[in-house]
Amino acid sequence: MKHPVDVHVGKRIRHRRWMVGMTQQQLAERVGIKFQQIQKYETGMNRVSASRLWDIADALDVAVSFFFEGLDSKPDAPVLGVPDDILSDKEALELVRSYYAIPENQRRRLFELARVLSDVA
Repeated sequence: MKHPVDVHVGKRIRHRRWMVGMTQQQLAERVGIKFQQIQKYETGMNRVSASRLWDIADALDVAVSFFFEGLDSKPDAPVLGVPDDILSDKEALELVRSYYAIPENQRRRLFELARVLSDVA
């Protein structure tokens, strides 16, 4: 049976890997394991040891604490109608990646437009 913390840590690994545009194979190579093990970590099927989590954090260029962020909130509790794991959705991650690729001044204008449109809806 999967432990909720292992599932959360796995989602955070997947989230960060997608954010940096890394494949499971690339992460596995950096950590020195098989990509199937990364799959098992990301689904929460296998628990990540402390030393392995340290290596994964190093490979993904984040602090180990990154993987535990959000654990204080209730699982599956929506925030303003948005699920906690919104960034586990590939489309949402691609949208965020694209958003941050836009020059800052244009990005601010796009953000303001989105705000206005969401207020109208």
